[in-house]
Amino acid sequence: MGDRSKGPLITVGELDRLMAAGPRPALLDVRWEVVTGPRRDLYEQGHIPGAAFIDLDAELASAPGADGRHPLPDPTSFERAMRTAGVDRDRPVVVYDEATAVAAARGWWLLRYFSHPAVVVLDGGLAAWRRAGRALEEGAQRQRKRGDFVARPGGMPVLDATGAHSLAARGVLLDARSPERFRGQSELIDPVAGHIPGARNRPTTLNVTADGLFAPAAQLRDAFSDLGARDGVEVGAYCGSGVTAAHQVLALELAGYRAALYPGSWSEWITDPARPVATGDDMDKRQS
Repeated sequence: MGDRSKGPLITVGELDRLMAAGPRPALLDVRWEVVTGPRRDLYEQGHIPGAAFIDLDAELASAPGADGRHPLPDPTSFERAMRTAGVDRDRPVVVYDEATAVAAARGWWLLRYFSHPAVVVLDGGLAAWRRAGRALEEGAQRQRKRGDFVARPGGMPVLDATGAHSLAARGVLLDARSPERFRGQSELIDPVAGHIPGARNRPTTLNVTADGLFAPAAQLRDAFSDLGARDGVEVGAYCGSGVTAAHQVLALELAGYRAALYPGSWSEWITDPARPVATGDDMDKRQS
């Protein structure tokens, strides 16, 4: 799939070549924002020609509850949504959002988790597509040929609450939220502030440049190494509800580390009052 056939990203130029070479990839527009939710309105104003809109809240998650704000969708529901969007089991899939890949990474991770063999994120998203002068298509979602994707869980490693707690002690558990939320100084989304004891803070905003492109792999590897990531050391990530943590997993993969995702993340962790809560900076700088 282009020059990065073994990596999680594709550039605008590589996408051009992929679309020209055929078979045409399935294109998924996953524009979404924390405050407003899915941005179908932006999709209708302009999207990459042929792209299908994916509602992150409805199609890339199940209903919020004891498992967190964005629990994993069940295989049947996810398979149905992907087939409706035209995703086939063997045809490449390109996922994008507005720019930073925070929402697109959730789509990438779920397709990987449900065992799709060829899925990438458009680096820089629709903003990069526009900067390159590429055409946009306007209008509402249209019906497309149904795909034949089969959702098989297990393609990416996951953590439950117990596993996340254990990993924070024996390996590296990264908290992808802002420093203020990690420290417990500010929490506008979840009812309890703080972080999982032993976790180390790495906001996903540090993974991308000002124009939304991912930082170079070597730079990311150095940054994660400073937090204790090493070959042979288990690494995991969590956030508020498992969305931005997928972005962290993608950045870790770019850096050469396969990381586990805690899908329930902080919003699930705090549903059990017996689970410990830490606040302040994590001063544990041990190197495993």
